[in-house]
Amino acid sequence: MIKRKDNILLFDYPLFTIVNLETPSEENLNLPSDACIAYIIEGDEQIFSESENIIAKTNHAILSLCGLTLGGMLSNQPNGNIYSIVVHFNRNVLNKVFEGEKPELWEELEKPVTQFVIQSAASEMVKYYFDTIIKFFENKEAITESILKIKLKEIILFLLQTDNSDYVRNIIKSLFSKREFSFKELVEANIEHTASIENLALVTNSSVSTFKRKFKELYNTTPAKYRLEIKLTKVASLLKTTDSPINSIGYECGFESPEHLSRAFKKQYGISPSKYRLNFLVK
Repeated sequence: MIKRKDNILLFDYPLFTIVNLETPSEENLNLPSDACIAYIIEGDEQIFSESENIIAKTNHAILSLCGLTLGGMLSNQPNGNIYSIVVHFNRNVLNKVFEGEKPELWEELEKPVTQFVIQSAASEMVKYYFDTIIKFFENKEAITESILKIKLKEIILFLLQTDNSDYVRNIIKSLFSKREFSFKELVEANIEHTASIENLALVTNSSVSTFKRKFKELYNTTPAKYRLEIKLTKVASLLKTTDSPINSIGYECGFESPEHLSRAFKKQYGISPSKYRLNFLVK
């Protein structure tokens, strides 16, 4: 249940959203689709995503490339309470606020963004920042457009100078980037850790059907088979260059069990991982 939801607008678009909800919520928390950051004022440590270690922890921030994704994560959690402030990064608003210029400390992306939801403990400066935003909701009559523009610039600069995550900086860099990555660059950057066809289609700005067609034309195989080939190539390389246990190599490269690795490796290379390593050593 959403107990409270309120917005502060800039240029008629939500800039800040304050929300207090009991989870799971029958009513979905609809946030704009733009990138955003949610600061957890109070959270009962519901687990959003075990694989990505996203948890509703007090005084932590969750940065997402898509507000719709974050809204769904916040709404559909185990029983608990989440009290949060969200800052929205609408590109048109950013362009107006920065007057078409790039923010200080900004650098062009060297490669595509590969992690779309990131959590980190808030620094003291970020905590202080959100404390001031809470006050805005208590004193809306004192807010001016100039103040809101300054506060948006402020959080962008805080995130660009964060010292604990390249992923955080890359998401913020992407908001101002004009670089266009090719279909192949986007696939190569994401396919190892993005198992869903739908997500791969999303990051390549394609429909699922268009993605499948383009992928087949480019790689002459399916995404699943290509991902497996990449993993097996990594295994083979590690068998040659390290003395790590084969089971450890398998888990490191994403295989669920030694049996899974052995079957896939033998199908690809014609021999077991142990014989492959032995043959290489003999040579």
